[in-house]
Amino acid sequence: MMTVLFKNLTVFDSKSRKTGDFYFDGQQLLSDFPSPQKPDQVIDAAGWFASKGWIDLRTGLGEPGLEYKETVESLCGTLLASGFCAAVVLPNTDPVIQTKNEIDFLKSKSQPYLPELIIQGAVTKSALGEELTEILDMHYQTGISIFGDGTHTLHHADRYLKVLQYLQKFGGILFDYPYDPLLAIFGQMHEGKVSTNLGLKGIPSMAEDIAVHRNLELMRYAGGRVHFQTLSTAKSVELIRNAKKDGLNVSADVSIYQLLFSDEDLKDFDPNYKVMPPFRGSIQRAALIEGLRDGTIDAICSNHQPQDWDSKFMEFDLANLGQAGLQTFLPGMVKLADELGWDLLLEKITDGPAAVLKRNSNENWTIFDPNATWTYSKNTNKSLASNHPWFGQKLTGKVRYVIQKGHLVQIDE
Repeated sequence: MMTVLFKNLTVFDSKSRKTGDFYFDGQQLLSDFPSPQKPDQVIDAAGWFASKGWIDLRTGLGEPGLEYKETVESLCGTLLASGFCAAVVLPNTDPVIQTKNEIDFLKSKSQPYLPELIIQGAVTKSALGEELTEILDMHYQTGISIFGDGTHTLHHADRYLKVLQYLQKFGGILFDYPYDPLLAIFGQMHEGKVSTNLGLKGIPSMAEDIAVHRNLELMRYAGGRVHFQTLSTAKSVELIRNAKKDGLNVSADVSIYQLLFSDEDLKDFDPNYKVMPPFRGSIQRAALIEGLRDGTIDAICSNHQPQDWDSKFMEFDLANLGQAGLQTFLPGMVKLADELGWDLLLEKITDGPAAVLKRNSNENWTIFDPNATWTYSKNTNKSLASNHPWFGQKLTGKVRYVIQKGHLVQIDE
């Protein structure tokens, strides 16, 4: 079993950091070097950072049925290369993940790979928002406790209420993707001055605000646990903040792209910028940043939505929604580091999501170089999808090693 000494490595852990020599003993990363034992390998890690293994709360998958977008194998390879040790996968496959059969298939298919796929079961059949799935059966037969309709919103108030009641029977959590579908219908981007100038139908902030407000009121009535995903508006941040103060059992995340781009980026009609929720303006972004700082927003997610070339690169109004957001995640954090700081950024992809999932701290670690440059291209892309505006560009920030399940894995160029 290979032992490795990382010299001058900076380790972030629970809002503290320490720079020194750290030793991988074949199982875990240790700060105390077992002298006089000599390591098999010594690595100069000056300038490198390490943190607990990263967790992504929102990751799209194609398999089963949409393997041309992303397979289990390609997703796990992309997660590993991107520094993620675990990811919540959305149920929007074909068929939708809504029975024991689909769950067992994904568990079996992902078992050989190091990254852990945490399965989200659909709460309505085919994620259409109408007839409820067999939520209790899925939990008691497979053990999953995270439920939601993924890229579809649970817009029916009565269904939402019943889901909250069912999930409380076993302590489950609803992952809510909040927006009012009628207010967002035919929308292509954030509603505002830019959408007016471009002649594109806008998605108003109100579409999210109303959904968050309604769903919080349903929680006040029924109780339960809800995790609100991909917040994008100032009002929704305020609503979640007040709900936490009132003692509601809520948490929230934000897509990293919401912190990196704005509606101004759509002026060239590049379909890589067509996402949901849409990029919004500076006022909304400032509220999201404040929400991260004060703890209203618990986590940052990739919102990785892989799309094949034919469904993405066409007329803007016909193109599918979403960005491939895993391998660009670390470079995105590098761009945000001066504003938010590494301690906060790493908390939002380690302790933050772990608390949402009620997971104990483990021995997984991600080791990365925030200054290394690389080119995001066909040769380096691990995903089957390349629908990101940075594809073909030189990026800064590279994952070097991942420690998971007792394995030290070097991430190839």
